[in-house]
Amino acid sequence: MPDDSTQPGPHAGTPVIAPAQSTPLDLKPARHGAAPRLVPVLLTLLLLAGAAVAGWFGWRAFLAPPWTRDGTVRAYVVTLRPEVAGRIVDLPVVDNQFVHKGDTLLVIDPTDYAIAVDTAQASLDQARDTAQNKRAEAKRRLALTTLSTSEEERQTYVTSAAAADAAVAQALSSLAQAKVNLERTKLVAPVDGYITNLQTQIGDYAVVGQLALAMVDAHSYWVDGYFEETALSAIHPGDKARVRLMGWHGIINGHVAGVARGIEVPNATPDASGLASVNPIFTWVRLAQRVPVRIAIDDVPPGLLLVAGQTASVEIVK
Repeated sequence: MPDDSTQPGPHAGTPVIAPAQSTPLDLKPARHGAAPRLVPVLLTLLLLAGAAVAGWFGWRAFLAPPWTRDGTVRAYVVTLRPEVAGRIVDLPVVDNQFVHKGDTLLVIDPTDYAIAVDTAQASLDQARDTAQNKRAEAKRRLALTTLSTSEEERQTYVTSAAAADAAVAQALSSLAQAKVNLERTKLVAPVDGYITNLQTQIGDYAVVGQLALAMVDAHSYWVDGYFEETALSAIHPGDKARVRLMGWHGIINGHVAGVARGIEVPNATPDASGLASVNPIFTWVRLAQRVPVRIAIDDVPPGLLLVAGQTASVEIVK
């Protein structure tokens, strides 16, 4: 039986093609509103995150313990100035050397001062002999009757004896001063510490009152933390403190030893007439003053090299 699809149609010779069966289509509309609905959610999350960050910074600023990165290691520097003049003949120390209290640091030529001691001793011996003779003369005159000596002569000998005793006291003082000057030809370390910035050399002439040596007191290190005045109400003597040094990853434990009670005020500087010099310029932005807070070091970690002037960060522990 012939295929119907090839049967002749109205036009002879034209094949008839059967229509293809259609496939069912999903005619549901696309959901274009999902993405816009996420925008308010993301904006809300961003606002919440911003509020959380702002709250954290506010908490750090107003509730967190005071801290500052503006800190400095400090130490006392002892300056040694000769009290007698002379040529330096011995210098048994070198720069940055650690010395103990009582160690000899510098020796000035003692020749002249040793001679002065001998001279003062001779003057004392002479004064003592003279005084002894004067006292004997006065004693003899006082033993005589008025027939042998007058009252005026007695007073003269008594006065001479008293003057001789005064001369002995003066000679004793001169000898003591000569011995002190001889001892001062040696400069000794007044504290344990480190020789610093040594410029003096053997052969230099030491001048009275002129700087010869400087040493850093090894037991005097502390830290000055410069806190804003707005944080002072939360800082009290005795509060624990943590100190971090630039270049040192450990922590130095300390405590607040005190708060400075005064800083420089430029407007209080008097002019030539004694009146206060006031700056007429005033800006709306006012910076908080920095006030030094002294931090005593409780213990120095092993291996840490403390140097006066090092940069430090200080945090007050509550």
